[in-house]
Amino acid sequence: QVQLVESGGGLVQPGGSLRLSCAASGSIFSIYAVGWYRQAPGKQRELVASISPGGTINYADSVKGRFTISRDNAKNTVYLQMNSLKPEDTAVYYCKGNYGTVVEGTNRGSWGQGTQVTVSS
Repeated sequence: QVQLVESGGGLVQPGGSLRLSCAASGSIFSIYAVGWYRQAPGKQRELVASISPGGTINYADSVKGRFTISRDNAKNTVYLQMNSLKPEDTAVYYCKGNYGTVVEGTNRGSWGQGTQVTVSS
């Protein structure tokens, strides 16, 4: 079982930037589809961005043009660069990985423990 560990969250002012990292144990990470989910208090979990093993990328409409997902298979790491952050981006961000070309919001595969992102002045 691949283990995922997120890092890079924190407090940032509106308009600021953060880069989240999702580090995986195990070389099979390169054949995982990986996604970043977020969940704000009282709201449903939302898929923010995903990347397939072949590099196909998808974004939620709410973050298009502001967030960028990328992967470095040599480092077993997926990144989420978040720019022009808004207060509504405040949430716990989770990394999820599973075999296949599409990331699933299920218990198949691995979830990270989450990292808090707070956007506030």
